[in-house]
Formats: sequence, structure tokens, C-alpha cells
Amino acid sequence: NYVRCTMSCRDEGDVWPFKQVDGKYDLEEWNEEFWDRFEVFLQLTSNRDIVVQIEVWATFDYYRDIWDRNPFNPKNNRNYNAKNSGLPTKVNSHPLQLENNFFWSIPAERNQENVLKYERRFVEKILSHSLKYGNVLYCMDNETAVTPEWGKYWAKLIRDKAKEEGVSVETTEMWDPWNLNDPKHRNTFDHPESYSFVDISQNNHQKGQAHWDNAQHQRERIKDNPRPLNNVKIYGSDEYGHFGNDRDGIERFWRNIFGGLASARFHRPPSGLGLDEKAQASLKSMRGLLDRIDPIGCEPHNDLLLDREENEAYCFAHPGVEYAVYFPKEGTVRLALPDSSDKWRIEWVNILSSEWKPAEQIETGEPVVLTSPGNHWAVVIAKGGP
Repeated sequence: NYVRCTMSCRDEGDVWPFKQVDGKYDLEEWNEEFWDRFEVFLQLTSNRDIVVQIEVWATFDYYRDIWDRNPFNPKNNRNYNAKNSGLPTKVNSHPLQLENNFFWSIPAERNQENVLKYERRFVEKILSHSLKYGNVLYCMDNETAVTPEWGKYWAKLIRDKAKEEGVSVETTEMWDPWNLNDPKHRNTFDHPESYSFVDISQNNHQKGQAHWDNAQHQRERIKDNPRPLNNVKIYGSDEYGHFGNDRDGIERFWRNIFGGLASARFHRPPSGLGLDEKAQASLKSMRGLLDRIDPIGCEPHNDLLLDREENEAYCFAHPGVEYAVYFPKEGTVRLALPDSSDKWRIEWVNILSSEWKPAEQIETGEPVVLTSPGNHWAVVIAKGGP
């Protein structure tokens, strides 16, 4: 029930938001087909209780061959030119090279009002549709490396417009670095006045124990002023492989939930699993597991796993009440239970088949030995009988 909506127009079948007049785009005129599609999307997701995370600025639409056909490119519109806008007509580099002044139009940077007014008009048009719906989150960019003043400006505009409409909104930024300790991420983590949640999707390039540790370090660092940590993109697919394989994608999904993070969504193919059979199995198994515990009352608790090796198992628990343990691969750990002798119900699930083994009951006040039957298994240990 969580989808990503990047305001991008680069894929086959997409249309641009502006109307073409005599071979050039007019940034004063809308292409109604674009906005009709957007409105239908918002209606359908709202009707189905699906959370939408909008990325306002689709970074890669403003570089390379996509910039060559983007309406904001001065050679493609009738509203400004390269000279009076300060914008390049060609940008042949990756976004990390920061060679498009489009992202420096704001007052705190270049203050290029003849560009900014059309950027602002575009965002206000988005809001004229989206603010009617309560299922929308707002992310300023996709994998950005530009000035932090850029995201700050748009987050404030979105919050101000929402306030005028009498509604509340939640905002974030998505930085490019894969390491959450990179100073760029501090612009989101350390500024709750601008960003009410934190998208940490780029952490999903990390593998194994490092993937868990990086997220938990930041979660611990902001614990005195906690905010949701979202994952709108989980990388990993055999089809592509550069960002990890199928196994990495599945592990990242399970570690994110067991790590107490607010959301987890597989990235689209080929960079992620999308909604293939393995992704669907993971979602179904996770739903079954969360139906058996109260996730709101649970926290990450790897400290309760004895004899644990790196990346062997992960624990999500309400100590003394219920525990869930995820095994990425075969392994054995001991789970520390309360000293008192209590009855516990144990249920195992094969994640990739979503099949649950019959529940077992034990009575003990000692650590319980848990041995995974194979790769990608999880177990629920809850107080009480079957």
C-alpha cells in the first residue's frame, strides 16, 4: 500500500506537463492530459488507501538526453532563452557533476526569478491536485546532490500552501550518497523544521550487516527527536546486479522492517524486484508475521540474540511479550527470554513460499535455541499457548 510517484516524463508513453505551441512549449499553458493522468492516479490510490510518495523534481529529467527535450530547457520553450535564464541548453554529465543551474534558481542562490516563477508554477499546480488527498507524502528530489537551500525552499513552499488550505503535509529530501553518515544527509536528519520524515532509500545500496548498522546508527542518533525513516526504493535484482542481487533485495526489505523503519518498498525492475514473485512472497510473509505480533510495541533487539554472527539473524521484539527473528540464511542463535518459566508459542514461516509451519509450544525461562531450516526464514515467539 505504498507507491512512488516521481514527477518524471522521460519514459515511453509519458507526456510533459506543458502545452506545445508552434513547436515549442509554453510554460504558461498546461497539457491537460498530464494533469488528468495525475488526478486519476491520486483518486485511485486514495480510494485504495495507498500511500503515495511524490518526488517533486525528477533529477535525471534535467540532465543528458532528457534535458535535451525537457520543456524547461531554454531551447525548448518560448518563455525564456539561454542568456536571460542562465540555463544551459546542453548538459552531458551525470547529475553529480552539478552542471545544470536549474537547481540554483532560488533566492538563496542565483535568484533567477524568470526561471523560478515557472518552477514555482509547476509545484503549485501539483499541489492544486495533491492537497485534496490525505494519502500523499512529499519528497523534494530524487538522489540529489545540489544545494540544501533548494530542498529547503520547496519544502517551505509546500508547507505554506498546505497551511493556506488548512491541511497538514509531511516532507523530506532524498540525497544521493549511499552512506547515511555523509554530511549531505545531515541536512534532512538534523532539520525537522524543514523535514518531518527522512527518506533513507540510498542506504539500500548497502549490504549485509552494514545495511542494518547504518540505519540503526541514525535511528539512535535522532532518538530524542524521532521521525519516520522511509525506504521508497529497495535495490537488488539478479536482472541488473549492479545494486545487489535478489537475495540482497529480500534481506534489505526484512532488515528495514525489523529495524523499526517506517516503510519498505521494492524498487522497480531492473534495479529492484518490483512486484515479482519473490517480492510478493516477502510481502505476504511479512503481513502474516505482523498479524501475529503488535509491531507498534516492538523495537529492534539484536541484543537479545546470543551467539549471533554478523548478518546471521535479526530480532524485532517487545521483550517479555513477543519476539520475531529473521534469518537471511541458515543459522542458529539463542534468544534470551525472561527468567520466569512461561509458556511460549513458536511459529516458523518460509518467507519465499509464505507457508507457516504448525505452531509449537514450549515452557521455559531459559534462552531458546532457534535454528533456521534454510535461507530466508522467520520465526515468531509469543507468550501463551498455540
